[in-house]
Amino acid sequence: MYGGDEVSAIVIDLGSHTCKAGYAGEDAPKAVFPSVVGAIDQMDIDGTGDADGNSGASADLQNNAKNNDSDNTKGKCKLYVGSQSLGYRRDHMEVLSPLKNGVVVDWNIVDNIWDHAFRECLLVDPKERPMLLAEQCSNTQEQRERAAELMFEKYNVPALFLAKNAVLTSFASGRATSLVVDSGGGSTTVVPVLDGYVLQKAVTTSPIGGEFLTDCLMKSLEGKGITIRPRYSFKKKEIRPGNLQTVDLDFPHTTESYKLYSQRVIATDIKECVCRTPDSPYDESAYSNIPMTPYELPDGQIIEVGSDRFKIPDILFNPSLVQTIPGMESFAEIAPSIRGLPKMIIESINKCDVDIRRELFSTILLTGGTASMQQLKERIEKDLLEESPQAARVKVFASGNVTERRFSVWIGGSILASLGSFQQMWFSKSEYEEQGASYIQRKCP
Repeated sequence: MYGGDEVSAIVIDLGSHTCKAGYAGEDAPKAVFPSVVGAIDQMDIDGTGDADGNSGASADLQNNAKNNDSDNTKGKCKLYVGSQSLGYRRDHMEVLSPLKNGVVVDWNIVDNIWDHAFRECLLVDPKERPMLLAEQCSNTQEQRERAAELMFEKYNVPALFLAKNAVLTSFASGRATSLVVDSGGGSTTVVPVLDGYVLQKAVTTSPIGGEFLTDCLMKSLEGKGITIRPRYSFKKKEIRPGNLQTVDLDFPHTTESYKLYSQRVIATDIKECVCRTPDSPYDESAYSNIPMTPYELPDGQIIEVGSDRFKIPDILFNPSLVQTIPGMESFAEIAPSIRGLPKMIIESINKCDVDIRRELFSTILLTGGTASMQQLKERIEKDLLEESPQAARVKVFASGNVTERRFSVWIGGSILASLGSFQQMWFSKSEYEEQGASYIQRKCP
C-alpha cells in the first residue's frame, strides 16, 4: 500500500494525436504536445553531426538498457519531441508515431515522450511522485506490464496506476455508469462503462478519427486543384510597406513524412475552422449550391470551402462517402465494413445486458478532439432517436467547454488521483519488487 497524499500525482494521457500531462487536482493539463516525434537516423547523414544546438529536447538513445525488437528507433537515432522541436524543419527528419491502432508499437519513442513530459514540460523528478497513466481499452497484458516495468525500472516512480480511458471520461462527468463515445485523432471507440468497469465484450471501434477526416479534406482540396504549402516552403518579403510578396524556398532533403505532417497541421486548422456536422445525411445535390466559406492559408492565398464543410464530418455517420473523394481509393475496400457512429452506439448497447440498456441510452458521453465538431451532439441525438427503440430515452452529453471535451480523459485522471479514498489503490514500488510486473493485472483491473 502507498500513502501518497502529501504530494500530488502526475497524470499522463498519451493519445493518438497529442500527449497530455499535468498534476492531479488541477483542472487542465500543464503540457499538451504532439504524440509524434521527429527522428533523424544518424547513419543517413554520418559525419554531418547535429548542425543546430537544439539537443535539449532530443535525447541520445544509447543509454537505454532494455532491448526490444519493436524498438526500431534504437541505436544511432536522434529524436525530437514537442511541438517546438517538430515545428523546426531539419534535413532527413522523419516523423514517427509510437502508436498503431491505439496500441504502442515503439516503446523507445514512448519513453522519450514521457521523458520530455517530466524533464522539459513539468520539470519534476519522477522518483518523487506517483504516476497515473491513461490507457486504451484494447491494451494487452503484455503492454501494461511493459509500461509498469519502464516506469518502475527506469523512472523509479514510487507508485503507479493504469486506468482505462473510458472510465476516466465517465468519472470526469461525475458518473460511474455511462456509454463513452470517444472520437480522437486515430480512431473512434464506443465503450460501455458499468460502475467504473469497462464492459470489454461490448466495445466497438472504427478507424475513422480526426486524422482520417483531415486526410479526406486534404485529398478533396487537392482534387479541386488546391495544394497546401507547408510553412517552411516559403517566406514573406515586404516589397513596400504593407505589401508582402511570397518567395518560394527549396529544401530538397525534407522527408515526405515531414512534409505531410506540416500539411496536416494546416489542414487540421481548416477543418476545425470551417467544418460542421450537417443536420441531416449529406446529399450532393442539396449541398452543391450552399455559400462558400473563405479561409486564408499561411502563404496568403484565400481558398473557398463549399460542400466539403459538411461532407467531411458526415463521413463519421456514413463512411461510404469516402468513395466519392479522389485519392482515398485505398480505403474504399474496407469502407463497406465500417459502421457509422449511430450504428456503432446501438450495436454496443445491444451487446450489453438488457437491464442496463435504458441507462446507457440516457447517458451517452461525447469526448475526444473530434467530438468538438460543431453540431455533432445534436446530429447523434437526432439519428439515435430515429433508430433506437421507442422506450429508450436518448440523451447525449457533451461538455459545453471545448477544453473539457478534448481533455476529459486527463481531467478524469486528475480527479481520480487526487481522491483521498484512491490513495490505497496505487500499485507501489515495493509491491512491484515483491510480486513482479504481472501483479499490475490484479491492482489495476
